[in-house]
Amino acid sequence: MFDAIAEAAATESPLWGEALRAMPDREREAVFSPLAPDEHRLGLETIYEGYLVHYGRSRLFAPQDRDTALLLGDYLYAHGLVRIAETGDVKAVADLAELISRCAHLRAEGRDGDGDGAEWVCTSTSLGLGDSVAADEEAVEAALATHARLVG
Repeated sequence: MFDAIAEAAATESPLWGEALRAMPDREREAVFSPLAPDEHRLGLETIYEGYLVHYGRSRLFAPQDRDTALLLGDYLYAHGLVRIAETGDVKAVADLAELISRCAHLRAEGRDGDGDGAEWVCTSTSLGLGDSVAADEEAVEAALATHARLVG
């Protein structure tokens, strides 16, 4: 999954390729995508990586400056939404666009953009379905702990 995100970004722009960093195997940990339906996992993790570029510690990228980070994060949001759109699931695209919007709005107001990660869990487990699906409690706890480490 991480190789696909990195390769697509590097192919899209040499600037994104230059921003790639070596990613140790121990950091190759999907966060919220394991909670989502299989067909949405790559798109969701791409969007989450964009969120980390904007607000946390990216696992894949180390942009040279804030402007590059802003553009790269936006690219990852857009590319993740394209990946979700390719599944034909319009509801999932709307769900993720709303999540991005909510997090950005809260951050702009100076509040924590995603609370304790609950927004991400709720969206991941209900992606395209409308209602949240019961997720494995251990998987949710692992996702929230990793999220806290990357964003906190």
